[in-house]
Amino acid sequence: MTTEALPTGTFSMRSPFGRRAIGLSVAAAVGGFLFGFDSSVINGAVKSIEADYTKEPILTGFVVAVALLGCAVGAILAGALSDRFGRLRVMLLGSVLFLVSSVGSALTFSVPDLIVWRVLGGLGIGIASVVAPAYIAEVAPRQIRGSLASLQQLAITLGIFAALLSNAVLAGAAGGSADNTLWWGLDAWRWMFLIGVIPAAVYGILSFTMPESPRYLLARGRTQEAKDIFARLVPAADLDKTVNELTTAIETDRKNAKASLAGRALGLNPIVWIGIILSVFQQFVGINVIFYYSTTLWQAVGFDESNALLVSVITSVTNVLVTLIAIFLVDRVGRKPILLTGSVLMALSLGAMALSFSFATGEGKDISLPGAWGPVALVAANLFVVGFGASWGPLVWVLLGEIFPSRIRGKALGVAAGAQWIANFLVSWTFPELSAWSLPLTYLMYAIFAALSFVFVLWKIPETKGMELEQTETLFVKKPRQKK
Repeated sequence: MTTEALPTGTFSMRSPFGRRAIGLSVAAAVGGFLFGFDSSVINGAVKSIEADYTKEPILTGFVVAVALLGCAVGAILAGALSDRFGRLRVMLLGSVLFLVSSVGSALTFSVPDLIVWRVLGGLGIGIASVVAPAYIAEVAPRQIRGSLASLQQLAITLGIFAALLSNAVLAGAAGGSADNTLWWGLDAWRWMFLIGVIPAAVYGILSFTMPESPRYLLARGRTQEAKDIFARLVPAADLDKTVNELTTAIETDRKNAKASLAGRALGLNPIVWIGIILSVFQQFVGINVIFYYSTTLWQAVGFDESNALLVSVITSVTNVLVTLIAIFLVDRVGRKPILLTGSVLMALSLGAMALSFSFATGEGKDISLPGAWGPVALVAANLFVVGFGASWGPLVWVLLGEIFPSRIRGKALGVAAGAQWIANFLVSWTFPELSAWSLPLTYLMYAIFAALSFVFVLWKIPETKGMELEQTETLFVKKPRQKK
């Protein structure tokens, strides 16, 4: 959900209003941190979980990926729940679910109960991934909304970094993640999950200290409460105008609440399909393979477990830095050139990884890369992260917020986000089995999807840089043919 009620006066990020909006946005973005943390904390525990419980690669992949199904459900439910109970209560629910999941996963005793904990965590992450950016959009003044909205993606990358760093520290302290105990007699890999209690608790505590979304309050008829919150976020001269415009936007949303996603293209509006395909390509290039299974990958390249975890941390730092680059360039260079460049870099780097692993020796967990092919694979994997993090990672979310007509924006975003979670699930679940069958062909498949993403952007995605939302909508709508 976005807000069109915007202050029009002079605004500074250093003003008291700017500082308050930044503070609230940072607090809300902790939800993105949870998303990133959960995405990668499983990385350091994969080998131990397979050795102790799952035994088979296909079941290991399912346990890793099943949280994403919970994410899809949580994301779908988040909008309706937050509209009914408020943004902050739903934030609190997300934090509780993630906290319970962290404790349960750490104390797991079988595959079925681990699946339950992973799904619960997924529900929490799905909720946070929707409510956090919605809250930011609803409290941020228009002059800095773009920068503040980008905090969500930055928080995700920081969460990935934190998870991989904590995994490396814990494994190093225990001398390995498997069968090496730390405090209270728990294995190191169990502590990797248990660390998630900290960000979950922080997110929950913040939900008690933040003001409710003023848009939610206006929608519930609590105008004075909304005004009191806006008085701390916008200059006094803009207060009444902001509230009036927001009230008008809410009434428009209500009138369009029954707008349909339907169309002639397989039952959906063509613009919805564009959003779905963008989301699917973002995942089908295999980015989460790097963050879920990279420790195993680096061991194949020749690193021991400790160094493999360290390399994973370095990769996550790279992801954070290139996300900052994308945030800086997106409104200067444009969406389309960055996406096309990212597609090329991803296709080439994945192709190099496929070529490298075609020279691998050994089988299963004993696979290794001889000679120079190990360093080639290492460089290629990090170039892939650079290509993704500076382009398809953040920019798909930018486009999904821009391309849909206002009358179906919320519903269409839900469908596209659901497709993204499902695609993420399919890639994460199938990678262990596909890699056991043929790692070179698996990476080649991801490279092909990266190449196809280039074709799709070139063919279907116009440039939207510097345009108002109402203008971008018209770019994706076919003009009717005029009768002669």
